[in-house]
Amino acid sequence: MAEQTDRADILETLAERLGKHQVFGEPVQQGDTTLVPVASIRVGGGRRGRPSDDGRGVGVVSRPVGAFSISADGEVAWHAAVSVNRIVWGGQFALAAVLIAFAIAFRRKR
Repeated sequence: MAEQTDRADILETLAERLGKHQVFGEPVQQGDTTLVPVASIRVGGGRRGRPSDDGRGVGVVSRPVGAFSISADGEVAWHAAVSVNRIVWGGQFALAAVLIAFAIAFRRKR
């Protein structure tokens, strides 16, 4: 029972430190380790300028940022989520920048 209380205290402390823009998933327990998934949430809304029009909208964006692992001895570790799409996109952006720089450099030599 004391172990459950310790884990609840740890989870409460983590929630206070991360702030209101983080959402914790349902804890998953495997053996002596508990995993707590964490996501970043953004919410936005808007409305058109005309009061007679019912043009309203709300958007929600969430993305996983990682997970906390809590071992039986109370040790907490952070495991960041890796977004392969962001890595690929960053590489493509860097390649495009290099190609544009070469094109500008060779164009000026003529």
